[in-house]
Amino acid sequence: MDSTQLEAKFIPYDEVSGEDYMNGEQVGHFRDILGNWRKQLMEEVDRTVHHMQDDAANFPDPNDRATQEEEFTLELRTRDRERKLIKKIEESLQDLDKGDYGYCESCGTDIGIRRLEARPTATLCIDCKTLAEIREKNRV
Repeated sequence: MDSTQLEAKFIPYDEVSGEDYMNGEQVGHFRDILGNWRKQLMEEVDRTVHHMQDDAANFPDPNDRATQEEEFTLELRTRDRERKLIKKIEESLQDLDKGDYGYCESCGTDIGIRRLEARPTATLCIDCKTLAEIREKNRV
């Protein structure tokens, strides 16, 4: 499943005026988003393992070998980033279970439904994230 297929399944949450933030429906919505995302990434990991096992060949031509090694290296680098993302997804699912999901870990305010839909593993509200990026930029 590629990202366009995942996006096709995504339906934005329809907020109702006056409803409580992170109510049961919202929690379920984000649990589905995070669970589907994790499942998709795990399927990619499995596909990579099978691809590397099936396509690993000892090419006599050094150029062919180098090309294959470069492809494998790029694939492994991508999977490593995805492994880190899976860890963040699992942390977000734990936060859902604890009732901490959707609240800024810096100031405690609501992160917001739309921001969480755009970045389901967000842990900072947009204001705190902006400040953190400014601080980071000024350190360099």
